[in-house]
Amino acid sequence: MITHSQTGTEATETGRNTLLTLLHLCDSLFPIGGFGYSDGLESATASAAIAGVEDLEAWVDACLVESIGRLEAPCVWLAWSAFQGEEWPTIIRLDQEITALRPSSAIRRGSRAMGWRLVTTWQALYPAASLSTLIALARSGVVGPNLPVAFASVCASSGVGRRAVVEAFAYNRLAATISSAMRLMAIGQTDAHAMLARTLARVPALVDEVEARCAAPSAFAPAMDIAAMTQQYLHSRLFRS
Repeated sequence: MITHSQTGTEATETGRNTLLTLLHLCDSLFPIGGFGYSDGLESATASAAIAGVEDLEAWVDACLVESIGRLEAPCVWLAWSAFQGEEWPTIIRLDQEITALRPSSAIRRGSRAMGWRLVTTWQALYPAASLSTLIALARSGVVGPNLPVAFASVCASSGVGRRAVVEAFAYNRLAATISSAMRLMAIGQTDAHAMLARTLARVPALVDEVEARCAAPSAFAPAMDIAAMTQQYLHSRLFRS
């Protein structure tokens, strides 16, 4: 975060450091296993519920508005503040709410697996006492932590600003969905990235809404939940969920 006491050079250097932190964290090579999950998109394409680009556009829209906008982004927003203040009961409650709001057991397992991998890997690279506390809570079984909580925590421990954290999380989720779509259906790279660009253009307004509401996470995306729950019954799969 940039403070008023910093010189212009110091502020610029801080901005560069946080940008590099986000680039490192959001790189597809970062080893949290996100490439192994489609969040139900594979099941939806197998059943022909997603049969073309227009269907995919609707799916990505639901991912942005319902999954990210109502569930994950509010969690990231609140978890960032709670981690900064070391409000561990709030972190525990948010983590439990995210688990409870996801009907699919595969999604729950995947979110916790990626969250755990994220905090332990980040702690090995950028050690922080507050992350040690979160890891201890996870080892005791109190938290997963789920991916939104883990992402907010590692960013807060690295000094990344609250709004940038939510935007980066939204980018990660949307890019992962588009990447899955490119492996599951007939869509070219240019069309896929054009869709991603259109969706990313809506992210700042979504973060404005999350900031204005500052509300607890909620969820209602039954079609996506059903697709995620039926993933395990596919004859052959590329993704875990």
